[in-house]
Amino acid sequence: MYISQDELNELHKMFHECGPFFIALGEEIRQKIILDILDAGVDGLNVMTLTSMSHLSRPAISHHLKVLKDSGLVIAEKKGTQIFYKVSVSDSFLNGINLFQSTLGIIQRVGELKKKAGMTDGESK
Repeated sequence: MYISQDELNELHKMFHECGPFFIALGEEIRQKIILDILDAGVDGLNVMTLTSMSHLSRPAISHHLKVLKDSGLVIAEKKGTQIFYKVSVSDSFLNGINLFQSTLGIIQRVGELKKKAGMTDGESK
């Protein structure tokens, strides 16, 4: 094996921590909501505005915002009687970046080790 048990355990832990991040981003409407909020700039958007930009009902948009909020991808900020949602650069994004970097590092290292051993990508020992 090319990956140590410690590395496997750490990657498993990282995947587990990123679960809500992947679930939140796995739905196309939530991706659109994030892009709409980003496009709005620093003020963010409220539920009514997001609803008007979508074919979904207000409760459906609220549900998707809850998933995004629970995953740490957006934050809610109250202004007067309204709540505005903004994209949050939180641990969710940082955990995702760390997972991708760790996985990429392992893929590269395994590729180099296989190359040194004279193996092709389809072969295994």
